[in-house]
Amino acid sequence: MRVLVVGAGATGGYFGGRLLQAGRDVTFLVRPRRAAELASAGLIIKSPKGDVTLREPKTVLSENIRAPFDLVLLSCKAYDLENAVASVAPAVGNETMILPLLNGMKHLDVLDARFGREKVLGGLCAIAATLDAERVIVHLSTFHSLAFGERDGGLSNRINAVADVIIGAGFDARASDNIVQDMWEKWVLLGSLAGATCLMRAPVGDIVASPGGRDLILSLFEEISGIAAFSGYAPRPAFLERTRAMLTETGSPFTASMLRDVEGNGPIEADHILGDLLHRRDPARARREDMSVLQIAYAHLKTYEARRARTLASSTPPLK
Repeated sequence: MRVLVVGAGATGGYFGGRLLQAGRDVTFLVRPRRAAELASAGLIIKSPKGDVTLREPKTVLSENIRAPFDLVLLSCKAYDLENAVASVAPAVGNETMILPLLNGMKHLDVLDARFGREKVLGGLCAIAATLDAERVIVHLSTFHSLAFGERDGGLSNRINAVADVIIGAGFDARASDNIVQDMWEKWVLLGSLAGATCLMRAPVGDIVASPGGRDLILSLFEEISGIAAFSGYAPRPAFLERTRAMLTETGSPFTASMLRDVEGNGPIEADHILGDLLHRRDPARARREDMSVLQIAYAHLKTYEARRARTLASSTPPLK
């Protein structure tokens, strides 16, 4: 199976690199600068699960794609999705499967509209990784998992074919017969974690140690869990128990990557992660309630985005 990994940044570079290390047929869709970096230094991963340098990995520019790929692994940020869709279009044929690893659900509508729902699988990943100043992929923890499946449920022949490629490639991977439920539960966790840690600008342990902090996190968690239930994907009891414990753990250094983006003055996925949750609320319940924690967290992040945009605009020299 020919696999195209869109980008060679922290997430795509890590999972694509592990697939390549395991001998899979992997090509990275990159821009010219990244292509030059990979040709010169290779794809470098530093990880507690094992370091690796992959010399001269196969790369391609969008304009040089000549034939469809079997599987497209899409791991960009939501704010890069439009560009990624345009770049990957030449690689998508009648039988191509697209496996997106973005958070939330909004990207599915974009991909369905462009390529057709039948081509778009469900997927999610869990990893903490970054691209450092030397363009090395740095794996920041020990967890590195990926799940995939048919959005209508069940395990099809094509999912089994994807499993043959992805499972056993040096990271935790599984084919799911209920991937949309899995995606919603990850969204509940991520929305709660991003909303709370970005709003308070602190990790979980510091928040729960402050007066009212534990109640704030749990209030946000219950609100987002309710949105999932209203949408038809009520979180399962085991997930609720495990996640409550994770979000209230004393001394926990746990934060969302969105907080690191805010602290680094970078772009964020406020609309995709928190804004889209607000759009999916029960309208009748929303009218009855006062300003919720989710609304406050979203307003906080949109204020950050507005301030960042103004700063960038004022620092950009005028065209001559």
